[in-house]
Amino acid sequence: MIRNRLPARINLVIIALVSFFAYAAVDTNKLADSHATWNHYSGGPDQSKYFEGTQFTKENVSQLQVAWVYPTMDSAFNFFSPIVVDTIMYVMAKNASLVAIHAETGKELWIHANLQGLTRRGINYWESKDRKDRRLLFTLNNTLQAIDALTGKSILSFGTGGYVDMRKALDREPSSIRRMQSMMPGVVYQDLIIMGSAPGESYFSAPGHIRAYNVVTGKLAWVFHTIPHPGEYGYETWPKDAYKYVGGANVWSEMSVDEKRGIVYLPIGSPTYDFYGADRLGSNLFGNSLVALDARTGKRIWHFQTVHHDLWDYDLASAPQLITVNRNGRQIDAVAVATKHGFVFVFDRVTGKPVFPILEKPFPASKMPGEKAWPTQPIPSLPSFTRHQVTKDMVNPYLTEEEKQKWYKRIDAAKSGLYIPPSDQYETIMLPGALGGANFGNTASNPARGMMYILAQEYPSVYKLERVKSPTELMSKGEVQKAKTLIATTCRSCHGDNLTGRGIAPNIVTAGQRMTLDEFKTLLTVGRGQMPGFAHVDDQSAAAIFRYLGGNPAVRFMGPRRDQSNKMPAGPVVASGGAPVSPDVAPQAPMSEYPAGVPHPANRYTTDYGTAWPNLLGPPWAWVIAYDLNTGTIKWKQPLGEDSITAVKGDKLAGAVNGSQRKGIIVTSTGMLFCTGKGGKLYAYDADNGKPLWETTLSHESNAQPIMYALNGKQYVVVNATNSFAKGSFDHSKKPGALPRGYVVYALPDKR
Repeated sequence: MIRNRLPARINLVIIALVSFFAYAAVDTNKLADSHATWNHYSGGPDQSKYFEGTQFTKENVSQLQVAWVYPTMDSAFNFFSPIVVDTIMYVMAKNASLVAIHAETGKELWIHANLQGLTRRGINYWESKDRKDRRLLFTLNNTLQAIDALTGKSILSFGTGGYVDMRKALDREPSSIRRMQSMMPGVVYQDLIIMGSAPGESYFSAPGHIRAYNVVTGKLAWVFHTIPHPGEYGYETWPKDAYKYVGGANVWSEMSVDEKRGIVYLPIGSPTYDFYGADRLGSNLFGNSLVALDARTGKRIWHFQTVHHDLWDYDLASAPQLITVNRNGRQIDAVAVATKHGFVFVFDRVTGKPVFPILEKPFPASKMPGEKAWPTQPIPSLPSFTRHQVTKDMVNPYLTEEEKQKWYKRIDAAKSGLYIPPSDQYETIMLPGALGGANFGNTASNPARGMMYILAQEYPSVYKLERVKSPTELMSKGEVQKAKTLIATTCRSCHGDNLTGRGIAPNIVTAGQRMTLDEFKTLLTVGRGQMPGFAHVDDQSAAAIFRYLGGNPAVRFMGPRRDQSNKMPAGPVVASGGAPVSPDVAPQAPMSEYPAGVPHPANRYTTDYGTAWPNLLGPPWAWVIAYDLNTGTIKWKQPLGEDSITAVKGDKLAGAVNGSQRKGIIVTSTGMLFCTGKGGKLYAYDADNGKPLWETTLSHESNAQPIMYALNGKQYVVVNATNSFAKGSFDHSKKPGALPRGYVVYALPDKR
């Protein structure tokens, strides 16, 4: 509560701001014809990243120059993409503060400080029809919150005391959910905000049900179960109890809304566990599916599953693009989605009927115990934008000879190819791997012309499954015996012989999974509530018990990010910390076992993401690609980004290793693409043929979606350039004339 008591200077700032915004709102109405804006993540609810503006042209784009920079004054890893409403730009800066700045000058208007855990990639804006109520909506750790867009203060009438607990309505005990926050801001439709989530990708993660909330009250409006409940469509594609323990099937990327029809399109990710599915046999709807819902009610209209029973982490991770295509003399309002594994699927936006043929083709069976890979997978007839098999002749020529020889041997021993099931007997090399292909922020379109643009990369993953060992298997016999002896004398009398609970004493079988080692030591030696402390237990003994109960001593922090400091940044601070969130009274441990009586495999298997070799293949590594979806053809393809190794060797057409991840794209009505690329690059391309028109080098790497807007007759493009360059690559921040970390705003020079 203390953190929301504001100094007197803050109240003075608020009074001044109310006067300023009253003027700004009136003034803006007079400029309606000249004021274009970007008031939603990706520009608008359709996620097209398309901007209607006439000032930037192919002829003058080379004249762009830095108009001003807003420094973030911190060194945080920042993915944030601003939005612009009227004359105001909203950014994240100053150690997780939300800052309103004037979009023409960068002057600070207000700062809501200390929002540690703020949505990393962006926020949402909503206004009432009379414009008297204007809100910024965002997630803060595992809560959904609202801030008054005019004053910067938390709206405490939203939800319960100013927040909505996003862990609710997910088929799990809310306090047991450690991770739920989506890094994307969701999408606003009328008076609803529709939210995805990022519950994690481990066994027993929470499910990724889609939820819509009223933007004024915070009340839950509807839920769409991505893992269906009994009686719901798709329930039969899972084991009968799967909804009780399977997680994921979430939307962690951009959702797109057809505002005219009131349809929201969901790119749904993989169910957990991603690489071994013996406990989720079946095709697993609505995992890996494009789903069209009535945005008002959450009712399913149609769906298409792009991967059946996913075993490769092939989420749908990019924004569905709402376009109009001309096929055989007929105009079709369509939706197109690009995948991690290099395919483009196109459907009639209303009916879900494929615009181009899709064939179900057979693929290899799995040899893992209990696993049943789906026998066929859907393959679209459009050309793929990546390859799907790694061979020795594809190995990167820039590797050392020793590295090449090692990879030749690994490739000979491994299996590679589309939909090869993972194994514990050999490595599988998937191309693309877990990082794409196309990923979040990587798709855009010119909606009326049927053109779709994709930022893509060929980044393989190497997988090999391993059986998950129980905590006691990871301990020596001596450690296990010591832990059992200590538990017999300190725990069993209250918690029962099997530690599953007795009376008011809870189940502690997996108690180590809900806290750090230091927290466990304190609990054990000091006690809590009716539990006495055992001061005689030394650190070594406490660690043994902790590991026996499933704890990992390497974990140093658990739970959502919380405010570490109430220190106020310099500037017009109006509030701090967001709405005060009530802590869980008695948090439960995360789910770690199957529910009692539910059939399940004898063992679990896992693998890492296999992404340690982004430069395994030779260049080019990343591209910007133009699809003409009227004809179903790739119109052009241009390497993206600049790699420090190949640049030194003079290869200007290589693109960059991992060159499209966290990069963004803007399509203009004047026929250009603005794209960020690895190596601190901002490019302008001719949208008709891919010809490079202009490029500039940023002082810091950009890992966010760029934006574009116009104000008072002047057009701007903004890039979040706040991140450090990869170790061993370029470091433009140390060059003479380098700009500070911040939001860099480009415009044409004023006419004299």
